[in-house]
Amino acid sequence: MSAAYKVSGAGNDFLALIEPERDPTAAEVIAWCARGFAFGADGVFALRRTADGAVHMNHWNSDGGRVEQCLNGTRCAARLAFDLGWAEGEVAIETGAGRVVGRRGAHAGTATIEVAPPQEGPRPMAPVLAGRAHAGSFVRIGVPHFVMVSADSLAVAPVAELGPGLRHHADFGPGGTNVDWARFTDPHRMEIRSFERGVEGETLACGTGVLAAVAVGVARGRAELPVTARVASGFELEVGGETEGDRITRFTLTGDARIVARLELLPDAFTPPPPPARWS
Repeated sequence: MSAAYKVSGAGNDFLALIEPERDPTAAEVIAWCARGFAFGADGVFALRRTADGAVHMNHWNSDGGRVEQCLNGTRCAARLAFDLGWAEGEVAIETGAGRVVGRRGAHAGTATIEVAPPQEGPRPMAPVLAGRAHAGSFVRIGVPHFVMVSADSLAVAPVAELGPGLRHHADFGPGGTNVDWARFTDPHRMEIRSFERGVEGETLACGTGVLAAVAVGVARGRAELPVTARVASGFELEVGGETEGDRITRFTLTGDARIVARLELLPDAFTPPPPPARWS
């Protein structure tokens, strides 16, 4: 296997493979991402240079499944491209959801990406769980998100209780959705917690979730660009761009993108952990 790096974008952590001879299998991704047994990560991505000077990116969630786009991972990919000497101030990154432009951040250890805005505006939905409707908005930022805007402190957001049921709810089709709880403290500041599909739990940050929540906030008149988003890790991500009325025409995401370590994959990292113990 190729050179590998542990990277983190605002607490969303990944194993990055640099020009591997082959893509990892689902079983390998699961083994590597298992916390306490291997490196531990929310996902794995592979980067390869293309003939036109861009970077091609494949991404897998920790459950071994391919995902079209992960924007915290893409910010880390941009940072790697610069540090590896693949690009200078700007790099095009090809993802499963289309081309993303990465740029060096204004501060050390940060990166900015520019992504396509959602093609369709947020759509109101109210999936029912245990007889109760949960009002929110569905929007796709490369991957699907269901965003619920709350006036209450996110400390009491029922992420663990409702996240699994909403993530797999039939209203979102067989692929399910990511689920986000957002609170706008003023038009230019928000807080967010995210339950991510493929990780099947709350993550410390979710880049696509931040953009999805901002798209909902702009459409509902609750937010104005730029927006500073505080995520569960405590980091803040900056959302910029341009709008026309309640429609976003350009989207950028800036924030922490750190390269933690260069790694060597040894044989034990390929051995999957046993199933969790079940106590009688």
